[in-house]
Amino acid sequence: MNWKKNGAAALAAVMALTGTAAMTGSGILAEASDGGTAGQEWEYKEDTITMLIDTDTSMAGIQAVCDLAEEKLGITVEIETRVGGPDGRNIVKTRLASGDMADLCGFNSGCLLKELNPSEYFIDLSEEEWAKKLDDTFKDAVTVDGAVYGIPLTATSAGLVLYNKDIYREYNLEVPKTWEDFMANCRTLKDAGETALIGSFGTMWTAQVPYLGDNYNVLSQEPDFAQDFENGSAKYATTPAALRSFEKLAETNEYYNEDYLATTYDDGCDMLVNGEGAHWIILSQALSNIYEIYGDEVNKIGAFAVPGDDANDNGLTVWMPGAWYGNKNSEHIDTIKRFMEFYISEEAIHAYSEAILPEGPYAIKGMELPDNVYGAVKDMQKYYEEGKVGTAMEFQCAVKGANCGAICQECVSGQTDGKTAAQKYDDDCRKQAMQLGIDWE
Repeated sequence: MNWKKNGAAALAAVMALTGTAAMTGSGILAEASDGGTAGQEWEYKEDTITMLIDTDTSMAGIQAVCDLAEEKLGITVEIETRVGGPDGRNIVKTRLASGDMADLCGFNSGCLLKELNPSEYFIDLSEEEWAKKLDDTFKDAVTVDGAVYGIPLTATSAGLVLYNKDIYREYNLEVPKTWEDFMANCRTLKDAGETALIGSFGTMWTAQVPYLGDNYNVLSQEPDFAQDFENGSAKYATTPAALRSFEKLAETNEYYNEDYLATTYDDGCDMLVNGEGAHWIILSQALSNIYEIYGDEVNKIGAFAVPGDDANDNGLTVWMPGAWYGNKNSEHIDTIKRFMEFYISEEAIHAYSEAILPEGPYAIKGMELPDNVYGAVKDMQKYYEEGKVGTAMEFQCAVKGANCGAICQECVSGQTDGKTAAQKYDDDCRKQAMQLGIDWE
């Protein structure tokens, strides 16, 4: 079955959950549009540009497109890497402020983009004809004050539970429909001497994923929470459905590997595919990292949404991809734009997918997924077909606390309980709201 089917049903369901921040019918779940570029003739003009990207991003697909751009366009791309997470964001801010930014900057879409003051540093793509191909939800995530700044770096992804299917077969476990069922599976595995949950909190941003990936469940109960939280009229600590996300985070503590505060994201990839842990609550982009190292063994891994408390309402929290942003102060603006147009072409996306399969739908209108997607991505398919998807909080709300990772790490390690973590996050977001000029109630 193809993901572009049942788009209208999916759209209606997502809009019911997320209001204006829905995946539009002309976007992720779209029928083929007129945006195809197969067989397009490209201008060949030799030039060299640089790009900066974090080390957590799988590079095989990006490198494949860069190689093809050199062949077809004459553009040589020199790739620089930086760390991910808050430290990486600080590197980006420092390099922008010092005038030392690469020609292309790989960075988050959504609320974190606004922190960079993009109008000062990035090329406005609003008038580019090829920018019309961008999925509408993604376009919203890279738009600030009416200007479009980015193109999708990868495909979309989701915050979910990846699990080792061999372990599930060995213990005759079923995919859980509720959080209670999920915790029961974890208890069964722990009692059997298995590592039920992989904690990779040596890479701090991963501590946020269980909380962030629960957003579908929050909004299914409180559809206006994102809007109310942004204007300050609702808080995590005082909204039961939202508080539940932090309570769940605290409940996972007893099931992690012993060295979960030292284990890194890369370690987590190894542990899951090798059966050294049964579950990992993570972004689906991990599938590409695993595939790069282990090839088809990635299909040992299945996926399910972070469970809620209602067995009849299971849904997936989806992330728009990070983006490439063009440095408006570069001496190579024309080359940057040529590369960006090429990067989202059908030809380039096919090259990307041949090198590394997507971990979710593309954020380009009319682009379909290949037939040989990862098994876990096929598991994700049912949520799209049933309209059980909603975007993560950072794509619906401008306010995200700078210390989210640290607060979640404290909670998941048992240093704080769910209620305390929720209150600390509310307080952290209050500071961010003030910086954005939002008058929180």
